Amino acid sequence: MSLKGKVCVVTGATRGIGRGTAVALAEQGAIVYVSGRSTGSVDELTIEGTIAAINAAGGEGHGMRVDHAIDSEIEGFFEYVGGEQGKIDILVNNVYKIPNPPAWGGGFWDHPIQVWDDQVGIGLRAHYVASWHAAKWLFEAGAGSLIVNVSSPGGQSYHFSSSYGAGKAGLDRLTADMALELKDKEIAAITLYPGSVATEFILASGRDPSGAQTTLGVGRTVAAVAEAPDLMARSGSIQWVEDLSKEFDVRDEHGNLAPVYSQREN
Repeated sequence: MSLKGKVCVVTGATRGIGRGTAVALAEQGAIVYVSGRSTGSVDELTIEGTIAAINAAGGEGHGMRVDHAIDSEIEGFFEYVGGEQGKIDILVNNVYKIPNPPAWGGGFWDHPIQVWDDQVGIGLRAHYVASWHAAKWLFEAGAGSLIVNVSSPGGQSYHFSSSYGAGKAGLDRLTADMALELKDKEIAAITLYPGSVATEFILASGRDPSGAQTTLGVGRTVAAVAEAPDLMARSGSIQWVEDLSKEFDVRDEHGNLAPVYSQREN
């Protein structure tokens, strides 16, 4: 329970990596606040379902419906967290909007311009807005606090579409520069690179999940790096899930280390 009493925020946590990370932080005893757009039964991929999973894992779960395309809703969410807890120790910027239909393949001219707003507006701008509103609460927590920006290898090589790559590369740069600005406050910011991950979306699309990381396995590497004694030395860097898994012997729910991403270039 290495994170017992720590206040963590995970955006976009009704499913996928966000939900896996929320549960992984809860396994270490954290107080976890989540955002998402889906509400309803605890047996479904909803805010209520994630809160129930957090509580079942040993943490303390809270949540709010937030559309991260609306700045005022992001602001309200962080005022809710800060008003109740007075601090934020860990912020995991994970929220992302998959275009409908997904922008997989083809040229940029084949996709509606809205695809840019989905992938860069939610996947990049919303992370900036969330970090801006979280900053004063991270400062209250003080040295050792952490921002984790969930990116992907798409920041370094072509994946899916040009707008996807622009969003991920921008997020990597944003994290590096945030780290410089946070250094004097001894607050870290890192970029997280999962490889292929067996999210609900990927499984539903019919893609082969073999060789993929699990969402809980990814989340457990976040919990591990948050407690790393050399956290500030990592600030501003890209941290690969597979490397963290091996370094800290972090295993998924099946007892496996995170598999190596087959298309990794460096």
